[in-house]
Amino acid sequence: MNLPNKITVARILLIPVFLVIMLVDFQWGELTFLGVTLPMTHFIGALIFILASTTDWIDGHFARKYNLVTDLGKFLDPLADKLLVSSALIVLVGLQMAPAWITIVIISREFAVTGLRLILAGGGEVVAANMLGKIKTWAQIVAISALLLHNMIFELVSLPFDKLALWVALIFTIWSGWDYFAKNKQAFVSSK
Repeated sequence: MNLPNKITVARILLIPVFLVIMLVDFQWGELTFLGVTLPMTHFIGALIFILASTTDWIDGHFARKYNLVTDLGKFLDPLADKLLVSSALIVLVGLQMAPAWITIVIISREFAVTGLRLILAGGGEVVAANMLGKIKTWAQIVAISALLLHNMIFELVSLPFDKLALWVALIFTIWSGWDYFAKNKQAFVSSK
C-alpha cells in the first residue's frame, strides 16, 4: 500500500476516535473562546474532524505529485470522505445541531453516487472525484467544522456562518450529485 492510501486509511481510522470523543460523556468541562462557550469534547472533536479532513488534501497531493494514483485510492478516498462526513452529520443531528432532513439529503446523495460508482466499476470503469465533487466535500467540511465549533469565530459579529455554510454544502451536494448522474447516465442505459 502506497503512502497516499495509508493516509486515506488513517483518515478512516480517525472516525471512531472522533465518534468516541463526541459521544462519550467525558466531563472535560467547557471552553470559552471569542465569546462562545462549548463543551471541551466538541472542541477536541472538531480538531480531530479538521485533522482527518485535511488528510484528504494531503493524500491527493502526494498521489498526484509522485504519480501514486491507484484504483484503490480512487475507491478509498471518496469512501473515506463519505464515512467521515456522514458520521459527523449524524453526530450533529443527535446533538440537535443540524437538521435531520439536510443530513438525510446529503447522506442519500452519497449512497446514490456510491451505487453509481459500483455500477461503473462493474463495467471496469473507476471514476475519480471531479472538481464539483471536491468543492462539495470541502463545503461540507467547512460547514461541519463551523457547527462543531459552535460558530465560534463568527459569533462575535452575529453572523450565522455555520447555518449558511450548511446550506451552501447542501446546494453543492445536490448539484454535484445531479452532475455526476448526468455525466454517467450511460451506466443505466448499458446496465444489464
